Amino acid sequence: MFHKAHTAIVITDPQVEFLKPAGKGFGATKDILEKVHTIDNLTKLLTVAKENGYKRFISPHYFYPHDHKWQFKAAGETMMIENEMFWRDSPYTPVVEGSGADIIEEVKPLLDEDTIITNGHKIFGPESNDLQLQLRKNGIDTVILAGMNANLCVDSHMRELIELGFKVVVVTDAIGAPGEEAYQAALTNFGYIANQTYTTEEILPLL
Repeated sequence: MFHKAHTAIVITDPQVEFLKPAGKGFGATKDILEKVHTIDNLTKLLTVAKENGYKRFISPHYFYPHDHKWQFKAAGETMMIENEMFWRDSPYTPVVEGSGADIIEEVKPLLDEDTIITNGHKIFGPESNDLQLQLRKNGIDTVILAGMNANLCVDSHMRELIELGFKVVVVTDAIGAPGEEAYQAALTNFGYIANQTYTTEEILPLL
C-alpha cells in the first residue's frame, strides 16, 4: 500500500501531440496506445488517485518561437522544434484548445486543486522544470509515474527522480511509445532502474 501523504502520481505529457489523431506524433504512437489501452489506463489511474486524495502532478512539454533560435539541438529536439510539436505561440497566452500542446479531454476533468501542473520541460527530463521543487514542497518521496513517451520523457523522468532520491514506480500500461521496439526498450530499462513496476490493474488496489 502507498501512503497518500507522501506519494504522488506524476504524468508526463498527457497532451494531444502523441495521444490523439490531431497530434503530429500520433502516427508513431497509435499502435502502442491501442495495444496497451494507454488513455483508458491513464484516466483510471488519475480517477482513483483523485478519489483517494493523492496529489497529481503533470509535467507537460512546451516549445515556443524563441526555441527555434537554439544554436544546437540533438535529434529529438530537432524533430520536435522543426515540426512545431507541443507548440505555443507565447508563454504569456493560454494553450490553444485542441492543439498539440493541449491536455487531452479525458484528463481535464480530473484536474483540481490537488493537481500541480509544472513548468514545461524542454527536452525529455524534469531537469529544466520545477517538478522536483513541487514534489519536495508537497512532502512527496514516492512517485507513481506514467505518461508519454515511455522510452523518452517517462524514462528520463524516472532516471532523474531516482538520482534525486525519490522512490519511483512505473505503471507500464499507462504509457505509450513510438512503436513496439521503443516500448520494449523502455520496459527493459524500467525493470533495471525503477523501484517497482505495476500494471494499472495491479496498482489501483494499492492506492
